[in-house]
Amino acid sequence: MPKPTKSPYLLVKKSPVHGKGGYAKKDIPKGTKIIEYVGKKIKSTDDDDDSKEETVYTFELNKKWDLEGEVVWNTAKNINHSCDPNCEIDIIKEHIWIIALRDIKKGEELTYNYGFDLDDFADHPCRCGSKNCVGYILDDCHWPKLKKELRKKKKK
Repeated sequence: MPKPTKSPYLLVKKSPVHGKGGYAKKDIPKGTKIIEYVGKKIKSTDDDDDSKEETVYTFELNKKWDLEGEVVWNTAKNINHSCDPNCEIDIIKEHIWIIALRDIKKGEELTYNYGFDLDDFADHPCRCGSKNCVGYILDDCHWPKLKKELRKKKKK
């Protein structure tokens, strides 16, 4: 079994957002590759295939392959979701990197938007606490639809 991944920028400790979180060990400049998100390469799940269960740790690498990051050596899996993230995901040559969206100060919790689809949004409540929080772990491209749907439910 591989050893846990390390980064000079990342410290894992208890998080008020959810379980454990990733924190900046030192100041991180915008654009820095903080840590690679690693795991087991698995055949891509087909939307029509219910035999495989996706987890929140699964990333699509390409049309053929996904990366299952729910492995003990994937330190990056501890980075929590936020509706106002300071990091983003970038897939570079089939490697998934957590990259700083802006300058990050030592001690700040590292976060990125998990980018979930609108399907089953109610199953994924968000606890990020940001002033931009929409209440659910959801890609921001879906926020207008979510807000519209929530207004409809409120009226009922």
